[in-house]
Amino acid sequence: MLTISRWQNGFTLIELAVVLAIIGILLGGAFYPLSSSLESMRRSDARKQLDRILESLYGFAQIHGRLPCPATPTLATGSNGAGNENCALDRGVVPWATLGLVETDPWGNRISYRIRDTFGTTVPKITLASEGNMTVRDQESGGTIIASLLPAVLVSHGKNGFYAYLPSGLRRGASGSADENTNNMSTVTFVMQDQTEYFDDIVSWVSPYLFAQRMVAAGQLP
Repeated sequence: MLTISRWQNGFTLIELAVVLAIIGILLGGAFYPLSSSLESMRRSDARKQLDRILESLYGFAQIHGRLPCPATPTLATGSNGAGNENCALDRGVVPWATLGLVETDPWGNRISYRIRDTFGTTVPKITLASEGNMTVRDQESGGTIIASLLPAVLVSHGKNGFYAYLPSGLRRGASGSADENTNNMSTVTFVMQDQTEYFDDIVSWVSPYLFAQRMVAAGQLP
């Protein structure tokens, strides 16, 4: 009986180890699809958020006759002026407090925002002849122009967050991708492309034609 009991106990432990190993394999196999699904949901939410921001930009312009200026990116949440437009800037982050919007994207980063300065002032007043100066391409050097003469551009810096500003006012570092580094807001050229291992920015912009249409409809332009 002692021999049988030992064999039975040993068999039970082996069975348990096999079951645990199988469970581990199943869970490990399920983790990647789950993680991928969650990331896809965040990207979808970020695109919807950018759409809401664009509608707020158009709405602000219809009321005020200009686009809102960027907010100072280096101010920590809750500090004086954080989230409010600062018309001394032509680049920074979305002025979430001015527009009554959520501060950060689904990854906890502020959304970068750049405008052509003439679209953020009332003097001189914007006219139908006013043109933006920003361009979106599908790669950093050369490539295809996706959109041009843009008054304003928005960038959600994705999961890796390179060049994004945090609620603390600190900024994340550079990317290993030259294309992604182009979206650091230092120039008037931006890159939008499919998500890859090294590029996950989501870029959106104010359409010059839709902007003019909305402004005319609101009586802000003749």
